[in-house]
Amino acid sequence: MYDTIIIGAGPAGMAAGIYAARREMRTLIIGQVPGGQVVWASEIENYPGFRMITGTELITKWREHVDGFGVKIEQTEVKKIIKTGGFFKLFTAKEEFETKTVIVTIGLMPRRLAIPGEERLTGRGISYCANCDSPFYRDKTVAVVGGGNSALDAAELLSKIAKEVYLIHRRDEFRGFEALIKEVEERSNIKLVLSHEAKEIIGEQKVEKIKVVDIKTKKTSDIIVDGIFVEVGRIAHTDLVADLVVRDKANQIIVDEKCRTKTEGLFAAGDVTNTPYKQISIAIGQATISALAAYEYLQLKQGKEMANLRDRGKQNNNEFGE
Repeated sequence: MYDTIIIGAGPAGMAAGIYAARREMRTLIIGQVPGGQVVWASEIENYPGFRMITGTELITKWREHVDGFGVKIEQTEVKKIIKTGGFFKLFTAKEEFETKTVIVTIGLMPRRLAIPGEERLTGRGISYCANCDSPFYRDKTVAVVGGGNSALDAAELLSKIAKEVYLIHRRDEFRGFEALIKEVEERSNIKLVLSHEAKEIIGEQKVEKIKVVDIKTKKTSDIIVDGIFVEVGRIAHTDLVADLVVRDKANQIIVDEKCRTKTEGLFAAGDVTNTPYKQISIAIGQATISALAAYEYLQLKQGKEMANLRDRGKQNNNEFGE
């Protein structure tokens, strides 16, 4: 029986594991990829304490920190979770685990373009986070693929850093806020490539160009770029806990100020929650709250159980006339 099991081994999962272990909670982390989406980041410049650190280096430091507290990481996937009585049962393909609390930190998965070259060049010129990677493209030429607020925001941010920004969208109009659309349209170094769809990303060791097709004429063309930012949305895979939480329209888990869900003992932190900003530092902050809240939950529960035992003891003494 664990005190807490953390589902997800990204930044939030690692942080929750560290704080839970520091509270002497018997802790297990279950996640398929230690480091989560950070494995896609070549260099990180906005993580406090490091002017620049690679994704691999940061993940290694997290692993060392977690290992130092004796927290085990099971590299597998949780297939099912149920609450029975006062605890939870988690099922993977081969094992079953029991725990008093659960912290869900499974993050969001960027929606990919699913075109040739994308998987091979991810982290070598392809990014899914303009806030994270835009500084690496100062005075360079980049492309942003997408037509919603996230794509518009990325293009606007990059226009202040890059020499030239191509904004590629498969429709002939954007789906974002009018004020943001206007701002993007007024930027002289943002080139709108509307009614075009990305078909292939080309490059040997890094991104060199992106092939697009005109939706109307079917004519293909290449755009030479140094980097590509994919902003076509993110997906929350939360069906695992659908019956145990309340979700928003994007299937993100709704939590309160202590990262609690509608189910007692079940907490959530990081990008998978309805927090408005998706950043490593924010995920870690939420994870810290979730671990401390899980500890508080166990302490209060233990206190109630002890009080109930005392009450029953007093009742029994009265029954025997003592």
